Amino acid sequence: MKNTLFNDFTFKSGVTVRNRIMMAPMTTFSADVQDYVSDEEYAYYKERSNGVGAIITACAYVTKNGKGFEGQMAIDHDGAIPGLTKLADTIHAGGARCIVQLYHGGRLAVPHLVPNGETVSAGSISPLEDRGFYKIHQSPRELTSEEVEAIVRDFGEATRRSIEAGFDGIELHGASGYLIQQFVSPHSNRRLDEWGAALAFPLALIAEVKKVIAEHATKPFLVGYRFSPEEPETPGITMVETFDLLEALIKADIDYVHIATTDAWAKPRRGMVSDKSRTEEIAAFIDGRVPLIGVGSVHTANDAALVLEKGQTDFVAIGRALVVDPHWVEKVQSGQAEQIVQKLQVEHQQQAVIPTPLWKLILEIDGWFNVAR
Repeated sequence: MKNTLFNDFTFKSGVTVRNRIMMAPMTTFSADVQDYVSDEEYAYYKERSNGVGAIITACAYVTKNGKGFEGQMAIDHDGAIPGLTKLADTIHAGGARCIVQLYHGGRLAVPHLVPNGETVSAGSISPLEDRGFYKIHQSPRELTSEEVEAIVRDFGEATRRSIEAGFDGIELHGASGYLIQQFVSPHSNRRLDEWGAALAFPLALIAEVKKVIAEHATKPFLVGYRFSPEEPETPGITMVETFDLLEALIKADIDYVHIATTDAWAKPRRGMVSDKSRTEEIAAFIDGRVPLIGVGSVHTANDAALVLEKGQTDFVAIGRALVVDPHWVEKVQSGQAEQIVQKLQVEHQQQAVIPTPLWKLILEIDGWFNVAR
């Protein structure tokens, strides 16, 4: 295996990371009753901060009508800053950079978690009901133009809080069918106003967060964007729309783009025919113009190296494998990859330092994690 996994990298914003491995953003369902970072989450991130180049946190909601999970952490008001500061300090203590993922659920927000049970979106188009952890049955209300502008400002304010808390950057969660993607998608965005253009909302967000960074950041601070290359709805996002989005993100001069997929080697299904994976096709389209993070079913050191080498990505994000073994990176770097834990034992929650709400779901959902029963 080439040693490219452990080469450092400096983003155009000036943020430097020690290697090419990132912890993927994974919902923990484990914030406290005020949606502040919990003690269990501090321990969880601390245990995983000693090896990776950067940790991308679980998504944080930027406004209360965007909350999408039980136990989701908040970044929608200044009261969250002290806990977020402690989180950034905890991750930095292990040598990793910390990036907070900013989120609004839109039509996939959970009705009983948002004010008045009202979900909102680019349009009043109902989502697919089964979203894995929840089923959403209701149609959203279409946001007014003024409300869209307010949400753009909410992302800006969340960025300010990220800066004040000491994070190294933010990642806009434009994937998995959530609000940003809902504006990009021809399925959910059928507006006739200025927000009807597929790229208007994400580009407005990038402009807003960059303005906030220029006003408030006193050290390098990066902006990343996560995207889903395809979606199941018709009409919907295909590889054609994804390439249009990527072109716009490159021109917007952000620090990186991050694919959201469960399998790094899945082939395109819509918008193009190819024998290559979506990861390879996206890397070829980008052609080095912006750093690319690959992800999806990366469990072994060879899996990770293959994403970088064959997939031609700049980084690899690791999710479930880091939950199962918090010291995955250190073991690979020290030549002890054969000692990586591949399967969770039902009595090893404390050993793996996994928060209780996340642990309960791991045990409940068959096939999500490799659990010895």
